[in-house]
Amino acid sequence: MWLTSFLNKEKSVSPATKGSITASSVKSVQVDASTQHRDVAVVAPYGIAYVPPVGEGAVIVPFDGGEACVGVVSQVPLKLSRGELMLYSQGGASIVLKNDGSVLINGKQVSL
Repeated sequence: MWLTSFLNKEKSVSPATKGSITASSVKSVQVDASTQHRDVAVVAPYGIAYVPPVGEGAVIVPFDGGEACVGVVSQVPLKLSRGELMLYSQGGASIVLKNDGSVLINGKQVSL
Protein backbone atom coordinates (compact mmCIF):
# COMPACT_ATOMS: atom_id res chain seq x y z
CA MET A 1 0.00 0.00 0.00
CA TRP A 2 1.33 3.45 -0.87
CA LEU A 3 0.84 4.72 2.70
CA THR A 4 2.98 1.97 4.21
CA SER A 5 5.66 2.52 1.56
CA PHE A 6 5.70 6.26 2.32
CA LEU A 7 6.01 5.70 6.07
CA ASN A 8 8.79 3.14 5.62
CA LYS A 9 10.83 5.65 3.58
CA GLU A 10 10.58 8.29 6.29
CA LYS A 11 12.81 6.90 9.05
CA SER A 12 12.19 9.88 11.35
CA VAL A 13 8.42 9.44 11.10
CA SER A 14 6.62 7.42 13.76
CA PRO A 15 4.60 4.44 12.58
CA ALA A 16 0.84 4.31 12.32
CA THR A 17 -1.05 3.99 15.61
CA LYS A 18 -4.41 2.41 16.41
CA GLY A 19 -6.56 3.79 19.20
CA SER A 20 -10.12 4.51 20.22
CA ILE A 21 -11.97 7.72 19.31
CA THR A 22 -12.94 9.51 22.53
CA ALA A 23 -14.26 12.76 21.02
CA SER A 24 -15.14 13.87 17.51
CA SER A 25 -16.32 16.98 15.73
CA VAL A 26 -16.61 18.23 12.17
CA LYS A 27 -13.01 19.52 12.34
CA SER A 28 -11.07 16.86 14.25
CA VAL A 29 -11.04 13.84 16.55
CA GLN A 30 -9.37 12.90 19.80
CA VAL A 31 -7.92 9.40 20.00
CA ASP A 32 -6.66 7.47 23.00
CA ALA A 33 -3.89 5.00 22.17
CA SER A 34 -0.68 4.49 24.13
CA THR A 35 -0.80 8.30 24.37
CA GLN A 36 -3.65 10.76 23.84
CA HIS A 37 -3.84 12.35 20.39
CA ARG A 38 -5.76 15.66 20.25
CA ASP A 39 -6.98 17.77 17.35
CA VAL A 40 -6.31 15.02 14.82
CA ALA A 41 -7.51 15.86 11.30
CA VAL A 42 -9.84 13.34 9.66
CA VAL A 43 -8.69 12.49 6.12
CA ALA A 44 -10.98 10.88 3.52
CA PRO A 45 -11.08 10.49 -0.25
CA TYR A 46 -12.34 13.50 -2.21
CA GLY A 47 -16.11 13.78 -2.10
CA ILE A 48 -16.51 11.83 1.13
CA ALA A 49 -16.81 13.57 4.49
CA TYR A 50 -17.56 11.96 7.82
CA VAL A 51 -17.44 12.47 11.56
CA PRO A 52 -16.43 9.14 13.12
CA PRO A 53 -18.49 8.09 16.15
CA VAL A 54 -16.96 7.91 19.62
CA GLY A 55 -15.82 4.40 20.47
CA GLU A 56 -14.68 3.37 16.99
CA GLY A 57 -11.11 2.21 16.47
CA ALA A 58 -9.08 4.80 14.55
CA VAL A 59 -5.87 4.59 12.54
CA ILE A 60 -3.57 7.58 13.12
CA VAL A 61 -0.55 8.42 10.94
CA PRO A 62 1.95 11.28 10.95
CA PHE A 63 0.85 14.06 8.58
CA ASP A 64 2.23 17.50 7.71
CA GLY A 65 3.92 18.09 11.07
CA GLY A 66 0.94 16.69 12.99
CA GLU A 67 -1.27 13.66 12.73
CA ALA A 68 -4.23 12.49 10.67
CA CYS A 69 -6.95 9.92 11.19
CA VAL A 70 -6.98 7.96 7.92
CA GLY A 71 -9.89 5.71 8.79
CA VAL A 72 -11.76 3.72 11.36
CA VAL A 73 -11.92 -0.01 12.01
CA SER A 74 -15.54 -0.88 11.22
CA GLN A 75 -17.55 -2.89 13.73
CA VAL A 76 -20.43 -3.26 11.26
CA PRO A 77 -20.80 -6.83 9.91
CA LEU A 78 -20.55 -6.48 6.15
CA LYS A 79 -22.17 -8.87 3.68
CA LEU A 80 -20.20 -7.81 0.63
CA SER A 81 -18.50 -9.68 -2.17
CA ARG A 82 -15.06 -8.67 -3.41
CA GLY A 83 -15.34 -5.52 -5.50
CA GLU A 84 -18.55 -4.25 -3.91
CA LEU A 85 -18.83 -0.95 -2.06
CA MET A 86 -21.00 0.12 0.87
CA LEU A 87 -21.61 3.54 2.35
CA TYR A 88 -23.37 3.44 5.71
CA SER A 89 -24.24 5.63 8.67
CA GLN A 90 -24.32 4.99 12.39
CA GLY A 91 -28.13 5.20 12.23
CA GLY A 92 -28.40 2.26 9.83
CA ALA A 93 -28.83 3.92 6.43
CA SER A 94 -26.81 2.28 3.66
CA ILE A 95 -26.08 2.35 -0.07
CA VAL A 96 -24.50 -0.72 -1.67
CA LEU A 97 -23.00 -0.81 -5.17
CA LYS A 98 -23.17 -4.47 -6.28
CA ASN A 99 -20.93 -6.23 -8.77
CA ASP A 100 -23.90 -6.96 -11.06
CA GLY A 101 -24.50 -3.21 -11.48
CA SER A 102 -27.45 -3.01 -9.12
CA VAL A 103 -27.77 -0.45 -6.34
CA LEU A 104 -29.29 -1.19 -2.95
CA ILE A 105 -30.54 1.61 -0.71
CA ASN A 106 -31.34 0.41 2.81
CA GLY A 107 -31.40 -3.16 1.46
CA LYS A 108 -33.88 -2.50 -1.35
CA GLN A 109 -32.86 -2.60 -5.00
CA VAL A 110 -33.31 0.70 -6.80
CA SER A 111 -34.09 0.87 -10.52
CA LEU A 112 -32.17 3.54 -12.34
